[in-house]
Amino acid sequence: MILTDREIQIALEHGSIVIDPPPSMQAYSSTSVDLTLDPSVSEFKDPVSGVEVTIDPGASGFKHEAVLAGLLQERTLGADGYVLLPGRLVLGWSREFVTLELHARLAARVEGKSSLARLGLAVHVTAPTIHAGFSGQIRLEIVNHGVLPIRMRPDMRICQLIFEQTLGVPTQGYEGRFAGQRALEKKG
Repeated sequence: MILTDREIQIALEHGSIVIDPPPSMQAYSSTSVDLTLDPSVSEFKDPVSGVEVTIDPGASGFKHEAVLAGLLQERTLGADGYVLLPGRLVLGWSREFVTLELHARLAARVEGKSSLARLGLAVHVTAPTIHAGFSGQIRLEIVNHGVLPIRMRPDMRICQLIFEQTLGVPTQGYEGRFAGQRALEKKG
């Protein structure tokens, strides 16, 4: 069952869902709430000429975040934003911290906005699920599938969350590798 705007607002009032900073009334549609782009994105470094890099996620001892740290460089978006070229992938964040309280029987999906999708902008490759018990900023896999560059600006509406009721309370909250992502570094 998908929550309507009214049910999302009630869940926010009761603390079952926490979105910080809270969304404005303009952020709601009938069954979702918009999130905005954090001013920090990570872009993949261009390979050095003559050097071939292959990622092997199945290798023994593979460490996802360590590999990404060696491949990415962080950028802070200024007023002019960031121009995402066609065919490129950057990792971004929602500006908002989102918490889905474990007892709330809620999970969510992060989805793109149709107005941006029509330009070719996607916000996730295959990872839309925000698990019950999640707390942190939402990592976005932003790809320009279009034919023209797209300028992304800090605080632009970049994605939407769709909340779904779960059939019961999970035994444990989300404890995967992205649990609490960026929460400590941003709030600390």
